[in-house]
Amino acid sequence: MCCWPWSRTPQGLFILASERHLRAVKLRCPQSRCSCSPAGNPFTRHGSFFRSSDSRTIYRWRCKNCKKTISRATGHPCFKQHKRRINSPLYQLLCSGVSLRRSARLLRVNRITIVRKFRFLAEQSRAAHAEFLTQFKHSKLDEIIFDEMESFEHTKFKPLSILLAVTPKRQILFSEVAQMPAKGLLAAKSRKKYGYRKDDRPRALRAMFAKLEKFARPDALFKSDQNPSYPFYLRNSFPHARHETTKGGRSAIVGQGELKKLGWDPIFSLNHTAAMFRANMNRLFRKTWCTTKTVRGLRDHLALYTRYHNENLLFA
Repeated sequence: MCCWPWSRTPQGLFILASERHLRAVKLRCPQSRCSCSPAGNPFTRHGSFFRSSDSRTIYRWRCKNCKKTISRATGHPCFKQHKRRINSPLYQLLCSGVSLRRSARLLRVNRITIVRKFRFLAEQSRAAHAEFLTQFKHSKLDEIIFDEMESFEHTKFKPLSILLAVTPKRQILFSEVAQMPAKGLLAAKSRKKYGYRKDDRPRALRAMFAKLEKFARPDALFKSDQNPSYPFYLRNSFPHARHETTKGGRSAIVGQGELKKLGWDPIFSLNHTAAMFRANMNRLFRKTWCTTKTVRGLRDHLALYTRYHNENLLFA
């Protein structure tokens, strides 16, 4: 019986670990000026090393032409990380309603390690989301639903607006955080304690429509609620687009307050996605003591969940 460990490739094939470089991993010669041909097998086995960060044996390969060595760890984003084995479980936990502190306790690592991993995973998620959006560059979208949901930074005196744009199939296209002034009974108390608070929502709206210009048709259909500021910013980027508005209804008991008591909700795809944000991100729970402390933290968490939502939840 063969003693090589078996491994599943992204294509779903079970192959020998010694053959993985030929089928699953496309190795490139580390020497940019090397004249080796990528066709065939330009590499030979050249030993291995044990990686303690995830307890795996990594095989090294050597180019037959320039004699330079390479492995699957060469140029990897996790290079020099000491605890890469917690990257995947942390990614799952933070997108499943678990807080940063509880993740540190469950994974038995320091909270500072969790914060560093959290920021690293957020950057990787942004890059993955940019790759995800490339599928819409040629087949432009003809319908987009957008709206806002509200949260706060440390206290309800400092509210935040989360701008979302999704497809009818609930694929998340855009998410951004913008500060906004307090309103209602909290407005006077907020100004007294924290002073004047700039409304950053126009900047977020302009950024969203500027980004959607790359993926939507000029005459696409946009759906939203009846916010009076939406048509102005939409016409600046999409002068020929159609815009359908829906009067907001009362919140249902289910759905974290995001689903509406309507017989037919034209923007159900967005409201359902917003409810999933609140159900899977601990800092967005309706009744929680785990709140956002910085806008950067909320942006990173949104990027993390956006990737998880598009890659794992929609096709589960």
